[in-house]
Amino acid sequence: MLSPMMSTVSSTMSATASATSTLSTTSAVSTFATVGVADISVVSVICLIALLSASEILSASSCWHRRLSTVLNIAIVPMVLTFFLIVGYKVVEVIGS
Repeated sequence: MLSPMMSTVSSTMSATASATSTLSTTSAVSTFATVGVADISVVSVICLIALLSASEILSASSCWHRRLSTVLNIAIVPMVLTFFLIVGYKVVEVIGS
């Protein structure tokens, strides 16, 4: 009599642990995804502003030359593309709500 009862308790506890594990994993992933996009967008925009500012300031100085222009453009182009992707994501997020 005790053995079937223990088996039932054991299976109930494992099902509860499995459901709790799935719930916490889903919660962690959704929290990470939400925080991750916000952090990446802020960092990307700050980097883009810094690179564009450096490009404008250095283009007016005597330190400007073709190699520096190329290096800055290599960094600026992906940041501009990231900026447009962030704007598109935010527009879709607002339209979807």
